[in-house]
Amino acid sequence: MNYEGIETLPLQEYTEKAYLDYSMYVILDRALPHLGDGLKPVQRRIVYAMSELGLSAASKHKKSARTVGDVLGKFHPHGDSACYEAMVLMAQPFSYRYTLVDGQGNWGSQDDPKSFAAMRYTESRLTAYAKVLLQELGQGTVDWQPNFDGTLEEPVVLPARLPNILLNGGSGIAVGMATDIPPHNLREVVNACIHLLDHPNATVGELCQFVPAPDLPTEAEIITPAADFISLYEKGAGSFKMRARYEMEDGDIVITALPYQTSGSKVLEQIAGQMQAKKLPLVEDLRDESDHEQPVRLVIVPRSNRVDVDMLMSHLFASTDLERSYRVNMNMIGTDGRPQVKDLRQILVEWLAFRRQTVTRRLQWRLDKVEKRLHLLEGLLIAFLNLDEVIHIIRTEDEPKAALIARFDLTEVQADYILDTKLRQLARLEEMKIRGEQDELQKEREELLSLLGSDKKLTSLIRKELKEDAKLYGDDRRSPLKERAAAQALDETALTPSEPITVVVSKMGWIRAAKGHDIDPTSLSYKQGDDFLTAARGRSNQSVVLLDSSGRTYSLPANGLPSARGQGEPLTGKLSPPVGATFPFALMGKDSDQYLLSSAEGYGFLCSLGDMQSRNKSGKVTLTAGDAVILPPLLARGAQTDSLALVSSSGYLLVIGLQDLPVLSKGKGNKLISLKKGGLGIADETLEFAAILSQGETLVLHAGKKFKAIKGSELEEYRGERAKRGKLLPKGFQNVTGLEISGNQ
Repeated sequence: MNYEGIETLPLQEYTEKAYLDYSMYVILDRALPHLGDGLKPVQRRIVYAMSELGLSAASKHKKSARTVGDVLGKFHPHGDSACYEAMVLMAQPFSYRYTLVDGQGNWGSQDDPKSFAAMRYTESRLTAYAKVLLQELGQGTVDWQPNFDGTLEEPVVLPARLPNILLNGGSGIAVGMATDIPPHNLREVVNACIHLLDHPNATVGELCQFVPAPDLPTEAEIITPAADFISLYEKGAGSFKMRARYEMEDGDIVITALPYQTSGSKVLEQIAGQMQAKKLPLVEDLRDESDHEQPVRLVIVPRSNRVDVDMLMSHLFASTDLERSYRVNMNMIGTDGRPQVKDLRQILVEWLAFRRQTVTRRLQWRLDKVEKRLHLLEGLLIAFLNLDEVIHIIRTEDEPKAALIARFDLTEVQADYILDTKLRQLARLEEMKIRGEQDELQKEREELLSLLGSDKKLTSLIRKELKEDAKLYGDDRRSPLKERAAAQALDETALTPSEPITVVVSKMGWIRAAKGHDIDPTSLSYKQGDDFLTAARGRSNQSVVLLDSSGRTYSLPANGLPSARGQGEPLTGKLSPPVGATFPFALMGKDSDQYLLSSAEGYGFLCSLGDMQSRNKSGKVTLTAGDAVILPPLLARGAQTDSLALVSSSGYLLVIGLQDLPVLSKGKGNKLISLKKGGLGIADETLEFAAILSQGETLVLHAGKKFKAIKGSELEEYRGERAKRGKLLPKGFQNVTGLEISGNQ
C-alpha cells in the first residue's frame, strides 16, 4: 500500500492474474458444457428463463425478443445477438438432434443457418423434450446460485433426466482448450446407460455395441469403420467422416442428404467452379431443386450415359463438401467442476452418478415434504378429537399458542397450523379425510424410505425412468452407418471424356488435334512453306508423346491441344527442345504400351509409353543416340513369338526374337545388329529399317519399284542371334527403300 491507501502490484503479476481469471471464466462459464445437463451457461439460462415465462410445449408461442430480454435482464448480462444466436441454434432441427426450442417464423435453413429473422419477428416456446431438463427443477434436486446482481436465484445445473451432453453434443472454443461433442441417438445412449447399470464394469468396447457412432440431424452416411469409433470413444477424441447420399433418377444424380452443417449452395458452387475451370467435363448441368418439402435435392446431370457415376461421385466426394471430416473432442466440465476430455465410459458413469444424486435429492425432498405434512396432520387430528377444548383455549387464553402446546404436547409448527385452520375445515367429514390422507402419506413415506435405503431399488427406479423417457422421446437413428472405400479425386485424364482423336504435327513444328480417326492429315491446310510431318491416333483423355530428333521425349495432354479447324500452335510455345531439334514422331496409347526405340547405330530397347512421358517443358532424354538418326518407334504387340526384322544400309537382313531385347526406361539400349565401320571415304554402315512381325506374317521388301515377299522357311534363313551380322539379301534387293508387313496368308 502507498500513503494514499492504493495497492500496487508488479505489472507481470497483475496481467498473469487477470488473464488467468479471464481464462477460467471462459472455460467454466462460457464455452464448455456441463456433463450433468449438457448445456453451456447461456443455453441453461435461456431454457430456465423460458420455463419461468411459462413457455412450455403446451403454451402459446411468445416473441423471442421477450425471452432474450428476460435472459439478459435477469441472468446473462451480455450481447443480445449472441444470446439470440444461441437460442436459434437450439431451435434448428438441422443443428440440434433433439431441439429445446420450438420456433415459429424464419429460424434459418440448412443452406444458410445464419439466415434467421431478427428476434422481434420470430416467436418461440420450449419443446416437449425440454421437459427432460426442467421436470424435476423445483424438487430440491439441484443447487441454486445468486444471479449477477444478487436479486434472483438461478440453478447451477439443470436436473436432466437423460444424458443430454451426448444427445445434443456441443462445440466451443475456450482459452487453451476447445470442445466438439457430436450428437447421439437417444435410444442408443439410454441402452448403453441401462447396460452400465446392469454391468458396472462394462468396457468402452462393450458400450460401443449400443452406441456404435454419433447420430447427427441429417440422413447423410457415416462412413468411418466401427473399429475407428471404438478407438475414438476410448480416447474421447478423434475424427469421423460423413458422406452425402445420392440416387439415380432418369440418368441424373440426385443428392438427397448432405453431411452435417453442409450448405447445398456451397457444394454447387464448388462443383460449378470445377466446371468453369474445365476440370470437370463429365458434368453437363447442375440444378438446385430444394424446397420446403425436400430441403435437400441437388441434381447433377452427367454429360452422357457412358459416364461412370461411381467414379464421378468418388471424385466429387474427395474434392467438395459432399464428404466432410468432423473432429471429436469430448471436453466438458465434470461434476467436480473441472474441465476434462472424457471417454464414453467416463461420461456415462459420471452422468449416472449425477442422476443417482439427483434422484436421491428428489426422493429426499419429497420425503421431507411427506413427513412435514404427516406431522401437521397429526396435530390437526389431535385438535379435531379435542375440538371443544381447543376452541375454549383459543377463546379464553391470552396466548392460545403456548396453552395448546402445553395442553396437548404439540410442536410450535403444529400449534401454528391449528390456529391457521379455517372453521369450515372442522366439519364432521374432515376426520375421515385426515385419516385417509395420513394413510396415503404413510404408505408413500415407507416407499420413499425403502428406495432411499436400498441401492438396488434406486437403480431399478433410475432404469425404469430411463426406459420411460426413451419410449417418450426416442426415435430411430437418422445417420446410417455405411463403411465405404476412401474417395479418390480423379486426375485430369480420367475426368476427360474418352473420344477418338488424331494429333497432327507439321514440319515446322505446329501441333493440333482433330476429332475422329478417319482424318487424312495430309489434306489439312498448312501455313505457306509448311507441310504434314507426323500424326498419332488415340483418345482425348490420353497424352501425346513426342520424340524429337535428339532422342528426347515430351508429353502433352491431348485435350489441351488446339483444334484442327485452325492451323494449330507452335510446339516451341509449349516445349523447350534443343536448338535445331525437330519432332518427327508422335505416339499415343496406354501407358503400358511398349515401343521399340532404335537408332541408325544399330542399338535399341523396348520402352513403355508411360516411361517416355515428362512434365518438364524441356522433356527427358529417353533414347541416347548421339548424332545418329533415330528410326521410327515400333509398337510391340506383346506376343512372345514376335520377331524383329532389321535391314542395314549394306543390304543385310537379320531377324531376331523381340523377347531378346531389354525393357528400359531410358538409355542407348543393346546392340541389335552388327554393322561395319567404313574406311577412308566410305560411310559407316547404318541400320536403315526395322519392323516387328507376328507369327505367320510376311515381310515385304521394296527396292525402288521392285518388291520381294519373304515368309515362312525363307524368313527363317535370315534368323539369327541379336547383335549378329545377318544374311545378305539377294541381288537387286540389297538397296532396300522400304519395309512392309502383310497379314497372315
